[in-house]
Formats: sequence, C-alpha cells, structure tokens
Amino acid sequence: MDKFKLSSLDALAALGKSQKEFITLFEHGSLSVELYQPNKIDQQQPHEQDEIYVIIAGTGKFTLEKQTFSFASGDFFFVPAGKAHRFTDFSADFSTWVFFFGPKGGEVPQKNAN
Repeated sequence: MDKFKLSSLDALAALGKSQKEFITLFEHGSLSVELYQPNKIDQQQPHEQDEIYVIIAGTGKFTLEKQTFSFASGDFFFVPAGKAHRFTDFSADFSTWVFFFGPKGGEVPQKNAN
C-alpha cells in the first residue's frame, strides 16, 4: 500500500489475508491507523490512547460508557483513552478505520476560549 494513501478495499484485502479482526496499516509518531472488522462480537477492551473510529461500511450500535448511538457508513466517533466502548448489533459487512493517537492516558483537553 502507498505510504500516503490507504484505500478501504486494499485495507480489507490485507485484513482478509491476515485472518485477524484488525490490522495495523500505518504508523507515524504517536499515530497508528488500523482497520477493524470484528467477527460477530466486539471483544475489545479500553485502550491506552485516545482513538477515533470512522465507519467504512455497515450499520449497528456503538456504546461509549453509558451512551449508545446508532451508526452507519461515514460516521465518526471519538473515544477518550481508557473509556469502555463496544460495537453491537452490527451488520455482517461492518468495518471501521481506527486511529490511535497521542500519549498513553490520552491528551489533555484544551480549555475553551469562549
């Protein structure tokens, strides 16, 4: 894959060859980009870094701590480091980009200038 461009089709092909639920496709500094496609049940645990999900395909529900959201292709979720989260009731074609970034424990939020 090109160092400056990742396509979801190439990423899904690489994931299929790995026979895993996720694959790391790019790293730069604290940034790590993965593709994640759980098999029926999302068993992930809270992570040490802040993370972003961008849904590639599929629909379902996403729970972050005690809030639950419906999701579809193109949706964005931010998950602070250490927070419990899970995808549930997702369609068979569900896949998502995952972006981990920042220091362990998460970044310090900036104070609102307003």
